[in-house]
Amino acid sequence: MSDRDWRQHAGTNFVCTKRPAQGSTGMVTTNHPLASAAGAEVLAAGGNAIDAAVACQFTLTVVEPMMVGLIGGTTCHIRLADGSHRVIDGMSAVPLAGHPTMFKPVPGAAPTVYDVEKRENQIGPKAVATPGSLLAWTHALRTYGTMPLADVMQAAIRHASQGFTVTPYLSDCIKDAAPDLMLDPFAADRLVPDGTPLKAGDRLVQADYGEALTLIAKEGEGALHGGALGDLVVQCMERSGAYISKKDLTDYKVVERQPIRGQYRGWEIVGPPPPAASGLHIAQMLNILEAYDIAAMGFGTVETLHLLAEVLKIAFADRGEASGDPAFVKVPVERILSKAYAAERRAGIDPARAKQWKGGLLEKEGADTTHLTVADGKGNIVCTTQTINSLFGARFIIPGTGMVPNDYMSNFDPRPGNALSIAPGKRITTSMSPMMTLLEGSVVHALGLPGGRKIFPSALQALLNLIDHGMSLQEAVEAPRIWTEGPFLEVEHGIPETVRNGLEAKGHKLVRMPTVSGGMNGIELNDDGSMTGAACWRADGTPIGLGGGLARAGVRFVLPA
Repeated sequence: MSDRDWRQHAGTNFVCTKRPAQGSTGMVTTNHPLASAAGAEVLAAGGNAIDAAVACQFTLTVVEPMMVGLIGGTTCHIRLADGSHRVIDGMSAVPLAGHPTMFKPVPGAAPTVYDVEKRENQIGPKAVATPGSLLAWTHALRTYGTMPLADVMQAAIRHASQGFTVTPYLSDCIKDAAPDLMLDPFAADRLVPDGTPLKAGDRLVQADYGEALTLIAKEGEGALHGGALGDLVVQCMERSGAYISKKDLTDYKVVERQPIRGQYRGWEIVGPPPPAASGLHIAQMLNILEAYDIAAMGFGTVETLHLLAEVLKIAFADRGEASGDPAFVKVPVERILSKAYAAERRAGIDPARAKQWKGGLLEKEGADTTHLTVADGKGNIVCTTQTINSLFGARFIIPGTGMVPNDYMSNFDPRPGNALSIAPGKRITTSMSPMMTLLEGSVVHALGLPGGRKIFPSALQALLNLIDHGMSLQEAVEAPRIWTEGPFLEVEHGIPETVRNGLEAKGHKLVRMPTVSGGMNGIELNDDGSMTGAACWRADGTPIGLGGGLARAGVRFVLPA
């Protein structure tokens, strides 16, 4: 990290809305206070970071039903106490009955727009891809955790069965999705009763979902992947002419992958590999940026933001050309990660003018996600992102289960012959970015966020904030952001007018946005062994730190005789 005061060089200044939390024996950061509390409860009971993370994930399916669910996907980055990393791929996949022409693209749709007739890949059962999230969570718990599944699920079951208070954030999400939710009688009854979206302060009880969770706590993942819950899912699909079968649910396999590792100014940057696009393209962008003195250029200046915009466009151009499921697409990982390719792409950047970029690799996503970060006092760290893709996924509830399924089929290209085209069993490419930074082999930061295609560009900016600008973790996650893949450059309201004018003078077409991507949260491991947790203002993010601990060995209170 830089020793400089980043504000001395800044073109954009801001004041943090939230405050960080401190801990010594554990830290939990999620985008809902009840989920963070669930994880903290597990840590306090003696569980490790994996136990706590799984407790958080189940609880988030209850308190953030618009973001995450059992019929969804996840990318989980785990650092164990022994120093090893693994990425658990539980991303959704095309049903086995899927095929490249299963949807009819809207005539005239641009190559990067995946709109289809009747919105069948966005709304309703045909939009649902084979889920992997539950299998990934139980795999992580069984392999690396220490507590029984039923124990870590108790908070989720309680909040589903007894209810919880709707936050303003959840209420606004319900309002945004209400027209589609009202098309499904079950979703309408729960979330838009009598045609009125639930308000902040209302109590949301999900008794049927509590029963589903209770069954999973008793039977494990088999309740959904082959059991009674899965049968209800398949029946719903069959009635609708959709694609998911029992074989899809029973045949799905979680994959453990080795992470992508990049080098930047003496730091090691570790993130998820393909089919995730994030780790690869974050490393690529850092390679390009390493030749520039970002700290001297300053945070949020015209020069820095112009450079960032051009690098983002390069990464997206390459992502569209060659990213995908490595079982179906040959992803040129080595070339994308090479310093030589970075130099090749860097040479095309014009410091004075914005450009449109094409992919340079060939020879001839939903924005509604949630993230959590957990660390224990033993050296285990979990950084994981999970989603049902769009806001409230496919925007209906599986009858008898309370489960909201994903709409991941909307992330596949409905036209055949492209890297992201539909194929049976093909996993979706994701921008999920559960990232960690290391110095001399030790983890310093773990962070991530929701936001669809805007996730990895936002994660990149947080890394630059920490490494180049020397921001605190709280500042890094809250700092104003930009995003582009061309032709428009989105800038948050926190970017001042003078900077916006300077970007427009370089040819950028600006769109002002209240937020770019979603609520980032993360953990910093400090030199003294303590931990700092931070979450930004863009969601209900809440860090909870643990300190203290058990009594000294042999110590007890004894009354005098």
